Amino acid sequence: MQFPVSELVLDKLGRVYHLGLFPENIANTIILVGDQDRVKLISSFFESIEYEHQHREFVTHTGMYEGKRFSVISTGIGTDNIDIVVNELDALANIDLKERDEKKLKKSLNLIRIGTCGILQPTIPVHSFILSHYALGLDNVAHFYDIDFSKEEKQLCDLITQHIQLPTAINPYLVEASGSILEKLKSEKTYSGITITSSGFYGPQGRQLLLKTKTQDLNERLTSFASHELKVSNFEMESSALFALGKGLGHQCATICLGIANRPNMEFSKGYDVEMNELIEYVLKRL
Repeated sequence: MQFPVSELVLDKLGRVYHLGLFPENIANTIILVGDQDRVKLISSFFESIEYEHQHREFVTHTGMYEGKRFSVISTGIGTDNIDIVVNELDALANIDLKERDEKKLKKSLNLIRIGTCGILQPTIPVHSFILSHYALGLDNVAHFYDIDFSKEEKQLCDLITQHIQLPTAINPYLVEASGSILEKLKSEKTYSGITITSSGFYGPQGRQLLLKTKTQDLNERLTSFASHELKVSNFEMESSALFALGKGLGHQCATICLGIANRPNMEFSKGYDVEMNELIEYVLKRL
């Protein structure tokens, strides 16, 4: 099939529309970050940078680290932007942009998110490295796609949903991270658990300022959930869509975050530049 111009949207140069990239501009292993400034921070660890580009909030640097080619791309905040980034990265890997046709040989990308998060277990210290074993989506991105969730994913999602009793309009989904990348990133330095991906920073994460929310005790319910040895470890805003779209498209996805707030203990980091540098180097070396 040939993809129409209205569906596979390219710019005047023939690059994917939002990222502004050609296929040769990206590596097979791509680090995704929310913050635009973090792209430059990560690429500062590279021995060489072959390509730099920015279009809107999407900043891309591609270069070499210890003999391996990496790309770093900023997504901005939220699962809506993850929808754009993952679909356009897949198009770069698996669609012939000139012919507007699916490539016969498919490529599986490694997509690893490095971010910050809020901690939901009182025993996990601020500045910990938190590796997402699963992501529970409180957003709706995955519901727009035909994704085959496993029996185990559906069962665990149902258990959490029954436990936390969300407002009826919210229909969660749960996705497991890539086992091969988890094995590379897991160590005695990491905490692993279920990551909650919310659709916002305030009400959707149990924060209430002047506008009353329906989720005042959401964090307490999440913290108290346990299934065998699995607990809910943290809150962030991108991983569920990353894992779901990656699963549907055949890419390997994972998230590792620096915990900068412990919500049960009401603690917030006073500065985490040193710890973020440590996390970046940790991830690069293990990949």
